[in-house]
Amino acid sequence: MKTLFAGIALFGTIALASAQTITFDKTTFDYGMIKPSSDGTRFFTVTNTGDKPLILSNVKASCGCTTPEFSQDPIAPGKSAKIKVGYATANPGPFNKMIEVFSNDPVNSRSVIYIKGDVNANAPDPKPLTPEELKAKAKADKKAAKAAKKVAAKG
Repeated sequence: MKTLFAGIALFGTIALASAQTITFDKTTFDYGMIKPSSDGTRFFTVTNTGDKPLILSNVKASCGCTTPEFSQDPIAPGKSAKIKVGYATANPGPFNKMIEVFSNDPVNSRSVIYIKGDVNANAPDPKPLTPEELKAKAKADKKAAKAAKKVAAKG
């Protein structure tokens, strides 16, 4: 009987270890102090550290001033994807916004990430993006547009 329980416990452990697992490069993106109407786009990197495909089913912002974009394409084990987050920088003042990420991770089906900063006319001018950053931004914009089109087509 003890062998049976040990076998069931071992099987349960293996079943849990064999799953998709969501991991973020960071859970808070601090914009710092930024000028009004500056580029409010930032990216979070989501990595599947499990051994089954990870699917982001929804990404919801806490208010209309924050617009997340994501792809529902499965993220293969060991691979990454980007969540594009836009903030309406026309709104002056400090901000701290929550974004909920829903996935098929059995342990963390709902994860929370944050953006924060301060939209202030006295902010220093932003540093220009490097060629690598511009290329990554263009690639992520293209992928997000494709994902948004796919979601819109589903109705």
